[in-house]
Amino acid sequence: MVLLGKWVKTVLWWLPMVLPAGLFVYFLSLGTATQSLSYDWLPQLGVRLSLHLDGLSRLFVLLITGIGALVFAYTSSYLKGHAYLDRFYGYLSLFMGAMIGLVLSENLISLFVFWELTSISSFFLIGFNNDQSASRKSALTALIITGMGGLSLLAAGILLGYVGDTYSIIELTQSADYLRAHPQYSLAVLLIFGAAFTKSAQFPFHFWLPGAMKAPTPVSTYLHSATMVKAGVYLLLRFTPVLGGTELWQSSLLWVGGITMLYAAFHSIFRTDMKAILAYSTIAALGVLVFLIGMGSNSALQAAGVFILVHALYKATLFLITGIVDHETHSRNVLQLAGLRKVLLPVAIAGLLAAVSNAGIPPSFGFIGKDLMYEAALHHGAGAWVLLGALILTNVLLLYAGFLVGIKPFIGPLPEKHAHLHWPSAWMWVPPVLLGVLSLGFGLWPVAASRLSEVFLPALGLQPPPALKLWHGFNLILGLSAATIGSGLLLWFLLKPGEKGLARLQKLAWLSPERLLGGFARGVGMFSVVWTNLFQHGYLRYYVMTIVLVLSAGMGYRMFNNYTWQTSFTPLLNLTVYEVSIVAIMLISIGFAVFSKSRLAAVAGLGVVGYAICLLFVFYSAPDLAMTQFTVDTLTVILFVLVLYRLPKYMQISNKLTIARDGLVALTFGGLVTLLALLVLEQPVQRDVADFYAANAYLLAKGKNVVNVILVDFRGLDTLVEITVLSIAALGVFGLLKLRLKTTERRG
Repeated sequence: MVLLGKWVKTVLWWLPMVLPAGLFVYFLSLGTATQSLSYDWLPQLGVRLSLHLDGLSRLFVLLITGIGALVFAYTSSYLKGHAYLDRFYGYLSLFMGAMIGLVLSENLISLFVFWELTSISSFFLIGFNNDQSASRKSALTALIITGMGGLSLLAAGILLGYVGDTYSIIELTQSADYLRAHPQYSLAVLLIFGAAFTKSAQFPFHFWLPGAMKAPTPVSTYLHSATMVKAGVYLLLRFTPVLGGTELWQSSLLWVGGITMLYAAFHSIFRTDMKAILAYSTIAALGVLVFLIGMGSNSALQAAGVFILVHALYKATLFLITGIVDHETHSRNVLQLAGLRKVLLPVAIAGLLAAVSNAGIPPSFGFIGKDLMYEAALHHGAGAWVLLGALILTNVLLLYAGFLVGIKPFIGPLPEKHAHLHWPSAWMWVPPVLLGVLSLGFGLWPVAASRLSEVFLPALGLQPPPALKLWHGFNLILGLSAATIGSGLLLWFLLKPGEKGLARLQKLAWLSPERLLGGFARGVGMFSVVWTNLFQHGYLRYYVMTIVLVLSAGMGYRMFNNYTWQTSFTPLLNLTVYEVSIVAIMLISIGFAVFSKSRLAAVAGLGVVGYAICLLFVFYSAPDLAMTQFTVDTLTVILFVLVLYRLPKYMQISNKLTIARDGLVALTFGGLVTLLALLVLEQPVQRDVADFYAANAYLLAKGKNVVNVILVDFRGLDTLVEITVLSIAALGVFGLLKLRLKTTERRG
């Protein structure tokens, strides 16, 4: 899309929606059969790029492509004429591809890769309006929170791959009993929770999602109703056959999901911005899904699968109509909006259908989903009525929130300032109307959704559920649904939206996870400043001294703690006159360099030390090392002379205490290195590696010089990295040499 540039903005405006629409038709044409595709990616590490389409991934991939096609069509009108429309399509396409890869991945490593791609692409989408500081902050917050979850998922994948001896999710499922009995099971579960809870905005990581509403409406619709935020739910469902069924798994999900859905549903009824209402109601819906997964029964998981589709349909509709209302009236405040049905009739119809499905009023699809929830909770066993009460209260509050967005802006008298409004482009109002009709159509004809439901549970290793029905007769579940609707309508008539409730709620904001985590982040920032000022003070002498002291402490602890000294100093007595002479020259040169008052004289003394080492290499039959040492020392001396010749001739003499301190540190480190060398000499020589290189240098690399073969072939990648580092450094030096600063910049 980005490559097409201006063509996508003009004559090819229809092209972006073709890809998701074509993918939707393709995946729909595959039917309900399981499909698999795999090829080696990193065979040395046992990593394969394995794609697996089953009932679970089919549900998600149809939502991703189906709603994606409508969002692309909606965007063509919503952002028409935007300077960066092509860039937006590129980000959205990247995100869609990452989500498809995520739900189809059968390998833990590829799952992580696509998981991180969704975080990165969503960062660009949320921060699309990058000229606004609020958008940039929201994008960064979302990236940090979901990035933490990505690291957690990587750790979980490595741990499960190590424990299960495979990165294949299907193979891990077959070893589920072994994994649950393993000592590392609890850690693996907590790591999976960390990834899922951050991505799906579970309490206390939920606050990034309301902030992400700064993104354009197509982003909110796509990411926060059907795709990104449900990635965590998908992860929990995918790993339910692997790690589920234990008290840790089920109870944790019940508690986290229950707290999230009640907390967010309560917050949603006090918001007055349509996007804020939808944000908190989305968090509540995600909490409901985690809550149902925590129940763990067949009926609860079936309810979760159905509610994923129910929520995607009505929430995408509500997001799209919010964008239309904002686009036409330039306001999202429900206190300022009324009577829009008179000028935006199709949008009002879509909002009504979505609100009805959100409320679970028959014959909508939401009614079927709500009945399945209540039935699962009612038959849960211990604490069933507590779970049922939590679901009923959540649904009552969500009914009110849905009416605020889907009905409130369209009823009542039309303000005069909105009387001039007209229908938007059909590309904007047709997608929400279509989704609203589907919310009603799946309720009237549930057999269409039953096919997805029938293959959903077998993908989790469970028996196929009974077919979905709209009418089950007069029973307790129907009575509970009626009580929910009645209570929600009563709340709707009694509680009038206003700013007072939100103001009261804001008084407790200092207790919110966002404020607490923000305070923690500020504390870390203050500590970092103090720590940086303490250690990164700009004095090279102290940097080197710190490194040397840490190394000395580590070596000293290892050498003198529970170590039996058996070193013999006898070999040191078998020295030749050449060796003694060279060591004497080195000692004299070191003393000269240390006590000399001239910088250039000190450099010359160090050069003599380097040349003495060259002679040692020659005496010990290492001419290649001698030549390397000679070259390096010569260049070093020349460079030091070129750098230092402009400086004052004599060095500033430090005080005696500083000299004594530096001398003590140097002698300590040198003595420890000497002892370490003696200890190494006492160890038995292992020549396995040397023998391998000697035997294979010519056979494998066709080289007779073993050292060259090691550097070029056996350590070729390491050498390539070293060359790359030197090249980057050379480019930096070249850039500095070519730099021409202005007079004001030089003074600064």
